[in-house]
Amino acid sequence: MRIARIAHPEGMCFALVEGEGADVRLHEIEGHPFADIVKTGRSWPLADIRLLSPMLPSKVVAIGRNYADHVKEVFKASGESLPPTLFLKPPTAVIGPEAPIRIPDFATKVEFEGELALVIGKPCKNVPRERAMDVIFGYTIVNDVSSRDLQFADGQWARAKGIDTFCPLGPWIQTELDPAGLPIKAHLTHEGVTETKQDSNSDQMIMDIPEIIEFITASMTLLPGDVICTGSPAGTASMFPGDRIEIEIPGIGRLANPVERAD
Repeated sequence: MRIARIAHPEGMCFALVEGEGADVRLHEIEGHPFADIVKTGRSWPLADIRLLSPMLPSKVVAIGRNYADHVKEVFKASGESLPPTLFLKPPTAVIGPEAPIRIPDFATKVEFEGELALVIGKPCKNVPRERAMDVIFGYTIVNDVSSRDLQFADGQWARAKGIDTFCPLGPWIQTELDPAGLPIKAHLTHEGVTETKQDSNSDQMIMDIPEIIEFITASMTLLPGDVICTGSPAGTASMFPGDRIEIEIPGIGRLANPVERAD
């Protein structure tokens, strides 16, 4: 089941996504998707709606340094010497598909990070890894946009990763997915040329999904709709105004966003 949040000709709603390709249709559902899914009877073709971020989370909780190859390329260290760490991105950083990533002048080395993201389906705290999969509502794609200059200058990551528009999510939530062995790719278009920059797999995570949930919920309560970013593989690269970044995970889809200079 795929769940989207959309802007349609008469407002906004959650919607059930049915069909493929040009035949995709969005069916409005009653209320939120954490209860029984009931269609209202209204629906629209994909061309007539705008996909929004599939959730407006109370918080975005992220695991950094969760792929050894990414630790090596960014931090010039081994995964053993710099183990995974926890940080937050504010809800105000969240945007949806095709919304522009806006880079302010004070962020001078901004990179994309294509990642698998989890959406939490129920309030939870102190979840043991054996029950971790029970609290997951579904999966989506996140671009953990990061200003490397601010990340290393500040010594902590809140400003570097929390700038408005620095957390694209989408295109929707896939509730029926095996997260093991998922290919993760990121394609960057710069000056009209598209290159595949990230080409990895979720099985390369240092801390797996049950461990991530156990680790996070030992410290904080997660609420329905909260998003967990599971970490970035290697291949991240700088983005500039005029570029376009597209992240692809089979079984979920593609998350694409243009890059602009902030006003």
